[in-house]
Amino acid sequence: MKTTDLCDAFLEKLQVSEDLFQSFGKKKSFHGPIHTVQVYEDNVLVRQALETIPAGSVLVVDGGGSKKCALLGDRLAEIAVERGIQGVIVYGCVRDTKELAELDLGVMALGKSPVKSKKDGKGKRDVTVRFAGVEWIPGHYVYVDEDGIVLSAENLLKNKEI
Repeated sequence: MKTTDLCDAFLEKLQVSEDLFQSFGKKKSFHGPIHTVQVYEDNVLVRQALETIPAGSVLVVDGGGSKKCALLGDRLAEIAVERGIQGVIVYGCVRDTKELAELDLGVMALGKSPVKSKKDGKGKRDVTVRFAGVEWIPGHYVYVDEDGIVLSAENLLKNKEI
């Protein structure tokens, strides 16, 4: 089911993200339960989350909207693919975009930067974050395709594909 169909059927149950993101991954449609990290120009917790969240999940990275460095590159994306993560949404930048485009992973981000992030390990995991006009709540569901990003407190697809 497409995000447009979800909006037609369930709009009163949805939050609709502002159209801020570009798609960088090979997978253009993905969905799953949300797991979050909140960091700023530091991707240590991004790696930890990708190494530990369950398969089928979507990692939402609140990078504070910084465009000074990348929070996800090809190495971390490869971990996500190996572990069966459906996608990563970054409120910040990614790098290694040629490689990301070839990986079977959904990747949405504000933009790209060739600069790597710091490795201080600062930030928070599994907290509600707010950006793009919506609240990203751990355990809620996110649905992404070429038309947009929508969020719901419940799984609206019950194992169907969008």
